[in-house]
This record gives sequence, C-alpha cells and structure tokens, in this order.
Amino acid sequence: MVNLMRAAIVKVFSTKHSLTLPASALAYIEQVLLENEIPEDEWVVGLEFWAREYLKGEDSSSLVSLPALKRAYESLQLGTTDDTAQADPSEVNVESHFSVIDSFDMPPVHFDAVRGGFTTSRPKPSIAGQASSRSAFLRERWGIIKEIILRNENFTPPVIGGHDRSNYLKLTSTRNLLGRAGQLFLLFGMLSRDPEGRLCLEDGEGRVVLDMEDAVPGEGLFTEGCMVLIEGEYTIDETIRVLAMGHPPSEKRDVARGLHGHVDFLGGGAMSLKEEQKYQPSILANTQVSFVVLSDVWLDHPRTLPALRRMLEGYAEAVEYRPMAFVFCGNFSQKGWEGEGGLKRYTNGFNALTDLLLEFPLLHSTHFIFVPGPLDPWSSTTLPRPAIPSVFASRLTQRLPKARFVSNPCRLRYFGMELVICREDLMGKMVRNLVGVKKEGQADMKRYLVQTVLDQTHLSPLPISIRPTLWEYDHALRLYPMPSALVLADKYERYELTYEGCHVFNPGRFVGSGGEGGGEFEWSMYYPATGRSERSALTLDQ
Repeated sequence: MVNLMRAAIVKVFSTKHSLTLPASALAYIEQVLLENEIPEDEWVVGLEFWAREYLKGEDSSSLVSLPALKRAYESLQLGTTDDTAQADPSEVNVESHFSVIDSFDMPPVHFDAVRGGFTTSRPKPSIAGQASSRSAFLRERWGIIKEIILRNENFTPPVIGGHDRSNYLKLTSTRNLLGRAGQLFLLFGMLSRDPEGRLCLEDGEGRVVLDMEDAVPGEGLFTEGCMVLIEGEYTIDETIRVLAMGHPPSEKRDVARGLHGHVDFLGGGAMSLKEEQKYQPSILANTQVSFVVLSDVWLDHPRTLPALRRMLEGYAEAVEYRPMAFVFCGNFSQKGWEGEGGLKRYTNGFNALTDLLLEFPLLHSTHFIFVPGPLDPWSSTTLPRPAIPSVFASRLTQRLPKARFVSNPCRLRYFGMELVICREDLMGKMVRNLVGVKKEGQADMKRYLVQTVLDQTHLSPLPISIRPTLWEYDHALRLYPMPSALVLADKYERYELTYEGCHVFNPGRFVGSGGEGGGEFEWSMYYPATGRSERSALTLDQ
C-alpha cells in the first residue's frame, strides 16, 4: 500500500507538476494521507488539489519546501485558498501595472533538462554567440516540448496497474530503434535534413531517415525545424516509414504558470499564479482599457497621414475610451530605406508623424510603441531584431515622453497578462517551406498557422538557414508559458481566433487596402477585460 501511495504522490507532484520532493516532504504527504484515512481511489484527486494550492503560493519553487507544503495543506483545510482582502478594482492605478519589454532586456532564462525547470544564466547573452549556443537553444526547445508531452494525460502511465496501463502512449528515442525492424514506434524530434538532403527526425540522442510516402499529416503546418510526433514502422533499411505525423500537445497558460510561477521570464519580477488571480477583478473592472495595433504603416504613402489623422481625431474625442497604447508595426516605408533618397524619405516620414501626434495633446498620456518590420533600418534578417535606430526616433521620443521604439518581437505586460507582438511575414515563409500539410477537405491555413506557432512554443519554428535567429536570444522568441494574447502582424489577410485560451490576431495592412483610389484603412483593437480583439476601419473621402 505504501508503494502505491508513493507512486501516486510522485505521479502528481513530480511527473505532472515537475516538482522535486525531498524525503521530509514525501514523508509528510504520506503521513497526512494515512492519518486522515483517505481512500485509495481519492488519492490522485486530493494530491492534485494539494499540488495546485502549493504552486499558487508566493514562495513556491520547483524544490518543494516543507513549510510551504504545510501552509498549502492548512489553506485547503480552512478553505482560505482565496484572499478575501482584495483592493477596490476601481482604485487600482492601471498605469503602474503596464510595461513594455524589449527582447534584448529579457533575462536569459534557460531550461535545465536535468532539473526539469528553468534557471537564469549569469553571463549576459551575446549577439555573436558562442559555438556551443548553436545547438544549445535547439536542445532547450526540444526539452521544453518534451516535458509538456510527458505531462500530458495521454503520456502519463496510470499509478495502479491494470488494463489501462498498456494503453498510454510511450515515446521511443532514435537510439533504441536498432535491431527492432518491423515494429511500430512513436517518436518525438525535430524535422531536418541529413547531409544527403533526405528528410530526417532528430532527437537528443540521434537521427533517423523518414519515408514520407504513406504519411498522413495531422492539423497544422509542418516544416523543417518543427518539433513533431511521428508514428511509424522501423524498416530493415534503418528508416522510419511514417504513418502519421502531428504537432505536440500544447499546455495552457494557467498550467504552465502554476508550474513555473516563481520564474521571472520577462524581467519585471516573478508573479505567482495566486498574485495573478488577485488582479483579475481589476482587469475585468477596467473595461475601457484597450490597445490599438496597426501594421504596415507606410509613412511615405500619400494617404497614410490623412488616415492616421482621422483615426486619432476619433480616439481623442472618446474621452472615456482612449486607448492605453498605440502599437505601430512596420514596415514604415512602402519603398524601403535603401536606394537614392531612401534615408531622407524615411526620416521625413517620422518627422511628419511626430508633427501629427503633437497636434493631439489629449493623447500624450497614451503610450506610443513602434515595432520594426522586415524592411525597416537596418534591414536585419535575424530575429529578434533591434529597435529602429535612434537617428530616426530621437525627435519623436524627445517630444513624446511615452513614445518608445522597441525590438521585434516585443511584449506588453498588463497586470498578470502578457501580450506578445511580432511583425513577421510568417505565413508566406511557412507555406513556402512545407514538408507536409493535411490534404483532406479545405485547409484552414490561418488556424493551422496559429496552432503550429503555439504548439511549437516558438515564434519562428523554421530552421536557421531559412529564418536566422540570434542563438543566445532565442529565449526572447519563446512562447512558453503561453501568452494571454499574440499579435502575428503579417502582410497576409486579417484574422482573429482563439486557441487553447490564447487570443491570436493579425491586424492586417493599415495601408494595404486603402490605396491611391481610396478604400478602407484597417487595424485592430485589443481589450484585456474580454481577452478579445475587434476590427476597426475607416474610409477617406475622395
């Protein structure tokens, strides 16, 4: 009985929630279960409540401490899991709970596969990067997703033996395939190419060639660089005849925050899940708070500034519903900054925008955030990419104290919510590099893209030969824990949808549909209180 009890404790605390139990904590849990004569069939349920209450604590860590474990147990006994001393939501200063995070200011939080948790490295990341970082960031990405898979209920073996024990899914490493031809296996790894150009699956222990002739891809977009689950038969040719291929399961934000609430991913201080829940009434009470997001704001287009003027006039008149922030995403020039007169044209565009914004003093308390696009100076091909140089931004930032030029991607933090903003023509890159996509019926490419990015927990699930990334800043592209909302600003058509609790939207081109002959200028507004976005548009008179 003691062995079964210990197995149940390890399954809930260690396997599912990635917590390390010292001998004293393990003995205390066993003592509580025995003293209260908890029935065997209620162990897992009770332990689940206990583990979640422990993770809500402000002093929770991956190494379980006995005092914190006892406090969580006492809270469950007294029914005081919720803090009754809540501040009046209407009296909270929302400005003090809003911040903008540049990718290059985020702490270098790395995943430790041995501990099953995250640690912060002391050396500051370098843009050049050490040679070891070239493979380390891919191993981290693989390790994070593998931990998510192993916590999934379909991959967790039952505590008590029985017929269900043989039904759970088991992962096999490439190292364990040799000599087992003719058998079916479930593998997890990264799609890549070997030196001969053949499609392979790489994991932390080796590589195996894939035969995709009979493969049936699941939902999503599959490209080189994606971490995938593959079911197939190992052949005598030492290849895998792929039968099915799918993306790994995702993990909702609340689950990840419950596991890693003590980790400071953004650099503004760690916030436990319990603290995050305390702010929920304030978020819901401030329904007027909104963020305006625009993409492809071509300042050298003749109709852009008149359209912006009309938009700003409307928001300036809305006294109670002025946005908290305007997010302008590039490209900020239709013709680019390179070539004859390019720099002057680019500078004149920002000077004209500065003069326009100064005409609306009522909006000077609003944050203006500028995110560079692929063609903005200095046209870097890597992610994350630094902010637009100060030579173009200084005049605007000097006159508008709340204007800020940040990296691509960047993040907005509002209470416990996290909004990730990325300006990247991702749909086109993914489609051009597909190695597999579901062919049955009409493919919903927008949903497939969103599902792929969130299941991969990364903004650029492509090989670095196609989309170069700064190795030691790869943590800034990570989407784990899953954000509250994600802006995938793309030249692709506008969309909005919610996947696993994360609201994802593309505001569409601001100028794209409002050309020389008129048309609509569109953008999006995001409301934290509802967690949803809505389309906004205007038409200029001829």
